[in-house]
Amino acid sequence: MSAPGFWDDQATAAAVSADHSRTSRKLEGYRTLIREYEDARELAAMDAGEMEGELVASLVPLRDELERLQEAALFDGEYDAGNAVVTLQSGTGGTDAQDWAEMMLRMYERWGSNRGFKVDLLEASPGEEAGLKSATFTVGGENAYGILKAERGKHRLVRQSPFDQAHRRHTAFSTVIVAPLLPDDAEVEIDEGDLRIDTYRAQGAGGQHVNKTDSAIRITHLPSGIVVQCQNERSQSANKQTAMRVLKARLIEKAEEEREALLAKERGGSADTGFGGESIRSYVLHPYQLVKDSRTGYEMGNAQAVLDGELDPFIREYLLAKAAGKVV
Repeated sequence: MSAPGFWDDQATAAAVSADHSRTSRKLEGYRTLIREYEDARELAAMDAGEMEGELVASLVPLRDELERLQEAALFDGEYDAGNAVVTLQSGTGGTDAQDWAEMMLRMYERWGSNRGFKVDLLEASPGEEAGLKSATFTVGGENAYGILKAERGKHRLVRQSPFDQAHRRHTAFSTVIVAPLLPDDAEVEIDEGDLRIDTYRAQGAGGQHVNKTDSAIRITHLPSGIVVQCQNERSQSANKQTAMRVLKARLIEKAEEEREALLAKERGGSADTGFGGESIRSYVLHPYQLVKDSRTGYEMGNAQAVLDGELDPFIREYLLAKAAGKVV
């Protein structure tokens, strides 16, 4: 990086710089782990039974860092280390499903903020009465795609509906689609003849998700049926560029899913991408509170904490189960 002319090739230099930052963070994490381990060991050697509380407290950050390293070791896919683009789609459940999609957007925004990830909303299509029909956002941070792959699939909400005058219990579904966010210059072959490009006037639902432009773009990839939208950029051309980037990501993800399905078939199983009839996770708010992952069996009684972004335990359990071959 200090060599003369390093920055002459901006694209290569940016890639090397990003790799340098990732490696530096890993090295610093390792040094911190060793330092905390040595401190704990010295404390244990001096302990005469009077420093147990202090010793236990010193092990907390050590265990936290070990868990992060254990998680990071699971990411060996081609795109796992990079950023992600996430699409939420409301499913069965009418207005409740659209409200659930908006609740999930808030949940992932909170989760991303808690982890120090950068979350940027690209598109939010409001529902007729409330909530969102769909939303697309990017998540920037180390291993963002590898982590968020654990969230792919249908998410089920059970609660007393605020849209039902009789306050009966309703079930609603929303689907999470996760794709790797590729660089702008990534080579993904797309035939222009396979695209239908529509422009439309963006209409916001107000509040934090209000759309700021009237130059929205919708691109439909006819062979796959994939539809992507963008409406948050300042110009139509910028929206188109972002939408094309999202489309490339979705096509890469589709190819990844097909590869996983083929590998699973060769092993005599089926790939658990979460897009079948079953939900990957249930969020029950009535008559009791419980969030349970159907793939791993992991559950948490504090549903509100999960809706406020406490997703890491579910993600970690899934990643560990997948690495152990317990889930496909």
